[in-house]
Amino acid sequence: MPRKKKEVQEPKQEDKKEKKSTPKQPELSIGLIGHVDHGKTTLVSRITGKFTDTHSEELKRGITIRLGYADTEIYKINEKDFPYRTRNNLPKDAKAELIRKISFIDAPGHETLMATMLSGAAIMDAALLLVAANEKCPQPQTKEHLMALNIIGIKNIIIVQNKIDIVNPEEAEENFNQIKSFIKGTIAENAPIIPVSAQQNINIDVLITAIQEYFPTPKRDTDKDPIMFVARSFDVNKPGTEIESLNGGVLGGSLKQGKLKVGDKIEIRPGLRVEREGKVSWQPLLTTISSLKTGDLDVKEVYPGGSIGVSTKLDPGLVKADSLIGSVVGLEGKIPNVWYEFNLEPHLLERVVGAKDELVVEPIKKGETLMLNVNSAATVGIVTELSKNKFHAKLKVPVCANKEDRITISRLLGSRFRLIGYGKIIN
Repeated sequence: MPRKKKEVQEPKQEDKKEKKSTPKQPELSIGLIGHVDHGKTTLVSRITGKFTDTHSEELKRGITIRLGYADTEIYKINEKDFPYRTRNNLPKDAKAELIRKISFIDAPGHETLMATMLSGAAIMDAALLLVAANEKCPQPQTKEHLMALNIIGIKNIIIVQNKIDIVNPEEAEENFNQIKSFIKGTIAENAPIIPVSAQQNINIDVLITAIQEYFPTPKRDTDKDPIMFVARSFDVNKPGTEIESLNGGVLGGSLKQGKLKVGDKIEIRPGLRVEREGKVSWQPLLTTISSLKTGDLDVKEVYPGGSIGVSTKLDPGLVKADSLIGSVVGLEGKIPNVWYEFNLEPHLLERVVGAKDELVVEPIKKGETLMLNVNSAATVGIVTELSKNKFHAKLKVPVCANKEDRITISRLLGSRFRLIGYGKIIN
């Protein structure tokens, strides 16, 4: 039976000592994935106190369209069974010890937004896979998202059986058994399954404890040259701002390795799309970091783990409307290659995932159009040549990547791109 809701305290402004001890940057990025309307955004809000759907179209349609971000801290309290909480879930008068800071990435579940989900997966360390207890499991995007985690290599997974408040115990148990059957033989076979109600605040403390116990902080290499994946880019200036008061363009995303500092001179590739005399090219951008943010905090340097905001000295008009999504940031001259075309060695799945009918994956065909995702970039590739165990693709939008980076492959079936496998660059 679901456990009763617990009374929680709101963050107190007088907790100055606690605030001073808060880590400046999250050390772990956790993605929330799963089928549309299974409660991902509500769960993030319940855990962190932040509602990640802020885009006007998201609010209107009730679905996540862009990647959403929210940070929170995990505290340990004096309770035997479920001793971990976030600030948003601390019991009244609890003595809390700060353990670590984490970041959540809310990925869209709608089938038309699979490219955005794959881009978000590139900056996740672990994942919560949400399954609604009032719907049969698995739903199409439940299968597709789990397969994406498998391809990208995310092995730390917790299954969240949400919406247990709107089903009876027999229905919840039947859904639980469907989940167990679904994950058998997958990378999530041994993942814990936590029944919750995000809407009614049931078992959130159980989930937070599971996150702390099952999701270790990855070992980070901060001595390598920094590599940042850009998941957002935007202009923070309000209309009518005077020229002398303008702030430079902002890049949002996550560091894969290394560290970035205020004052660093950085390069952004592929960079800016330029069209001259009917020809399109991409121009790398050089700029300087003017400030760094993690959550609401200004910091002097950032490390891998969690989402970051990088304010630059770029003309804000160059970065508005997410124009630099998919780019890679690094120190000048120390950044992966830009590929306009490449040979890929494909590794295809046996069956198409995400579609209602599980179709057999046919071999790559010459002339077909594929969606290719690498790191936080999504592009379209046209297959121009085929040979044994490889195909050549010309890209509509270039990507910045190392040869060892996995490239997910999706095929256009009907009106949707469906995940069919991954490839490795073999040029």
